[in-house]
Amino acid sequence: MEIAPGIYSIAQRQGAYVHAFLLDDGLGLTLVDTLFDTDAHRILAELARIGKTVGDIRHIVMTHCHRSHLGGLARLKEQSGAPIYAHEWEADLIAGQRKQQPVAWRPYAPLRVWPLQVALNLGVANHPPATVDHFVHEGDQVGPLRIVACPGHSPGHLAFWWAERRLLIAGDAICTWPSLMLGWRGFTLNPTQHRASVRRLADFDSEILCVGHGDPLPSNAALAIRTALPTLDR
Repeated sequence: MEIAPGIYSIAQRQGAYVHAFLLDDGLGLTLVDTLFDTDAHRILAELARIGKTVGDIRHIVMTHCHRSHLGGLARLKEQSGAPIYAHEWEADLIAGQRKQQPVAWRPYAPLRVWPLQVALNLGVANHPPATVDHFVHEGDQVGPLRIVACPGHSPGHLAFWWAERRLLIAGDAICTWPSLMLGWRGFTLNPTQHRASVRRLADFDSEILCVGHGDPLPSNAALAIRTALPTLDR
């Protein structure tokens, strides 16, 4: 789905309405996250739909490495030859050297599930391994995106900012499914870090918001985030 010119969202219901994103800055494609499926067929289909090929991907950047976001990573790296960028804390999980990442497990009413059951699935790696080519940190630039350190949901969680397009990709720091929430408290490993990260994201003058779970907000994103800030401390 085209959110705005050159900004595409690919959705998968499995993994709690997880999303990945293709960004076209005129110099090639940057892929953000790779959905749940290991065969990457949804991303490959979206590439074909917009008249691109897997070889047009120049960068693959990861918000974090819970199971729902890295399923197709190995296949897409192999087929595209594009380097993978992630926080160094996530690298051994991506490579299959560490089999589990800690996740929180408190129940959260709007989801009406016991996150412990889901967390066991999200936290245990079950994907073809891949090698991270570049560790990225706050302020680094990958394609059109500036890296924003955003720990809390996981220690190595990242967000991305495309200033020219006023696009904020918040990963799982913010979600819009089942409604706009400043993260899922039931899946937040470090609430203190998370609250600080979300407040930083609210400072961006974002027009478009893309999140890991739920549909993008195509307009007035900064206002929506700032309006929701009082819920952080509840």
